Amino acid sequence: MSTKKYLLFAFLVVTLQTSGVAQVNDWGWDWKDSSKIPAKRMPQQNEFLNNNYPYPAKPRDQWELGFGAGMSRIIGDMPSNFGFGGTITARKALNHFWSLRVGYIGSFNSGDPSAYGKIIGQKSYKTQTHNGSIDAILSLNTANYYKGNPKTNIYLLGGVGLIATQVKLNYGGTIGERYFYGLNNPNSQEGLLTTVGGETVNNRKGWSLIAAMNAGAGIAYKIDNRMNIGLEQKFSFAVPGYDYSDGFKAGNNNDFYSFTSIRLNINMGKTAKKVQPLYWINPNNYIYNEVNKPQHMKMPKVKLDDKDGDGVTDQFDLEPNTPAGAKVDTHGRALDTDGDGVPDFRDKEMLTSQKCFPVNNEGVGTCPDPTCCKEMKDEVSRLKEELATKLTKPTLDPNLGELPSIQFKGKNNAKLDKVAQDLLASIAQKMKDNPNSRVKVIGYGATDKKAQQASWEKVNAVINYLVEKQGIAENRFIFTYGQEGDPNTVDVQFTAEEGPNTVPAPHPNLKGK
Repeated sequence: MSTKKYLLFAFLVVTLQTSGVAQVNDWGWDWKDSSKIPAKRMPQQNEFLNNNYPYPAKPRDQWELGFGAGMSRIIGDMPSNFGFGGTITARKALNHFWSLRVGYIGSFNSGDPSAYGKIIGQKSYKTQTHNGSIDAILSLNTANYYKGNPKTNIYLLGGVGLIATQVKLNYGGTIGERYFYGLNNPNSQEGLLTTVGGETVNNRKGWSLIAAMNAGAGIAYKIDNRMNIGLEQKFSFAVPGYDYSDGFKAGNNNDFYSFTSIRLNINMGKTAKKVQPLYWINPNNYIYNEVNKPQHMKMPKVKLDDKDGDGVTDQFDLEPNTPAGAKVDTHGRALDTDGDGVPDFRDKEMLTSQKCFPVNNEGVGTCPDPTCCKEMKDEVSRLKEELATKLTKPTLDPNLGELPSIQFKGKNNAKLDKVAQDLLASIAQKMKDNPNSRVKVIGYGATDKKAQQASWEKVNAVINYLVEKQGIAENRFIFTYGQEGDPNTVDVQFTAEEGPNTVPAPHPNLKGK
């Protein structure tokens, strides 16, 4: 029976491991998502986002609640039947490889020596056990260099525990079953068994408290980001020198407990604030995805020759000597809007009608000026100015970088703490270093009027601090509030958008509530 059990365990390990196809596109979390970073680690995260520090901050992660049931067995001097046990555990990751787990195992075991050739002093027994433990768990396959997050978690465990055990022996005849008090009478007959004169001794009813060392291994298979199932083998070794779990002592061998369980584990905690337990996230995700498709890496600007400075690189420029300021098409050729053969930068009549062709060297046609000529020229001038305005409209510089998010403690709290003020000081410095930039300040909270008012107050607090305390011009902000998202967060982003820098409070009667 024991051999079959271990063969089944080995088979499941191999099966689950081979079925563990990597989740290539699921990093486990988005490194730009600051909502999963605790406030005390936000300075590191902001340094990372601004490419001033190479390592992202460690995110909050969920803890794991586990339930299990399976076969229990006492391995000692007496032949043991396979018993039944149940377990409940709580596990928390310390990092991607190590985690701590506290747990409880309750089990019922029995043995009957008559079927194996009874030794003098051996009697049938029934043992009830309560085992509390704290274990360190080492995950072996979290990191991988050839695929993403693991679908299986293979681990080793070791730790310490405290076992409460109660043994009943069957003396047969008129005596029947009685509690065993071997520790209270080590000089009694029949292999350190006590006499059976009475149901209790010191009101303990045969309970013994034993220190234990734990060792084991297991494998878990992830069903989804919230739940996984597993198979685990755990041994608890009684120390020091306890050999009475089966009601019999022979030699100097200690009894130990074997528990093979099938487990269901559930990740606990809000996914809006926490990632899944770190032992389900490959720590190499960021590195390899960034190498494959850079999104955060500071890349040097690509410099391509453009001798005439028209915005079309020389290898694609079909007219490489256009004068400075001349408008060109995508092939670098000077524009000729009316097709009269005179490029726009020399054409004094940019919209010459074809019936007035041919034109002179300045692009002026042969038709006499109509009465509406002045109005037409004025309209042409207006259109030229409008086109020039559109072409020279500033755009967002992609090299300005990310700006940190501001965290507030509580949905209705619009006060800036010391961490938030330090972050706003760094934002102000970045804006001072880029005097032509504008920023969009975004508040979240769209569920009801109270949430919208609270969102407005948080955005207003951020802008007022940057204007009044840091000396930033008010017209450089775009006031945005009441968006879908985390109501405790205000995002600050560089933008090329247009928008108001101040808006009236949506529900002033709810201010501060």
